[in-house]
Amino acid sequence: QVQLVESGGGLVQAGGSLRLSCAASGRTFSSYAMGWFRQAPGKEREFVAGINYSGDTTYYPDSVKGRFTISRANAKNTAYLQMNSLKPEDTAVYYCAVRGVRYYSTLPDDYRYWGQGTQVTVSS
Repeated sequence: QVQLVESGGGLVQAGGSLRLSCAASGRTFSSYAMGWFRQAPGKEREFVAGINYSGDTTYYPDSVKGRFTISRANAKNTAYLQMNSLKPEDTAVYYCAVRGVRYYSTLPDDYRYWGQGTQVTVSS
C-alpha cells in the first residue's frame, strides 16, 4: 500500500513558478514509476510528467515540455514537479500517482495509487 500527499499548490501570476511535492508512504516507493497529472473543470485528467523508478528517465507532453521538470528523491520518498513559465491554461488540480511497475505510462488507468490533489491557479 502506498499513500500519497501533494503540497505546494497555490495562486501565481502568469510567468511565475511553483514547485509541487508528493510525499509517499511505504517502503516500495523506490521500486515504482511515478506520474503527475492535472484536471481542469469539465476536462479529462491529463498526463503532464512521468519518471521511472530510478529517476533516470522522464517524459513530458508537448504542452509542458521545457517548462515542467519532474524529479524524485527516493531516499526521502518524495517526488517533485517544478513548474516554470506558468500560463493561465495550466490552472487545474494537480495529482501525483504511483504505478505498480518500474516504468511510467501516460494513461491514468495504469496508475494504482493517487494523491488527493493540490490546486494550482495561474492568473493572467
